Amino acid sequence: MKTAEHIVNEKGGEIFSVTHDATIHYALAFMIEKKVGAVIVTKENKPIGIWTSRDLIRNTVSKGFNPKTSRIEDHMVHNIFSAPHTDTAYNLMDKFLGLRVNHLLVEKDGEYIGMLSSGDVMKATIQEKTDELDQLHTMVSWDYYEEWKWKPSKKNVR
Repeated sequence: MKTAEHIVNEKGGEIFSVTHDATIHYALAFMIEKKVGAVIVTKENKPIGIWTSRDLIRNTVSKGFNPKTSRIEDHMVHNIFSAPHTDTAYNLMDKFLGLRVNHLLVEKDGEYIGMLSSGDVMKATIQEKTDELDQLHTMVSWDYYEEWKWKPSKKNVR
C-alpha cells in the first residue's frame, strides 16, 4: 500500500505558495500557471493558511469582493491540515472525507515535504489497484498454466 510519502515522491514534493499580502488575482494567475487547485499562504516563510479554488467560489459572492485588490490573507482558510508521511492512501482518503477538505500537507520529521490533493490520492489508489489487477490477470492467464507442468516424482512411477 502506498504511503503519503510515496505519493508525494511520485508527484513531486514542491509546495506552491504565495505571500500573505498577495492579491487574489495574483494567486489565481499563479495557480493557473502551476496547474494547481490550492496555494499555501505564507508570512515570513512560514505557512499561515491555505487558499483554494473552492475558496474563490465562496469569495466571489461576498459583497465588495474584487480579486484585483482583495488580499489573500483576508480570504484564506487559517486551518491547515496535515498528515504524517506514513499515512496510507486509505488513511488519507479517510482524512479528506472526515475533514471535508481537498488538500493535505504531508509532514515528515517536523517539516512539510509536499501537499496532496484528494485527486492525487485517488489517482495513486486507482493505479495501485490497476497494477494488482494486471498482476492477477497474468497469474491466471493460459500462458502461466501452459508453462506449469506437473512432474510425477520417481517414487510414484512404477
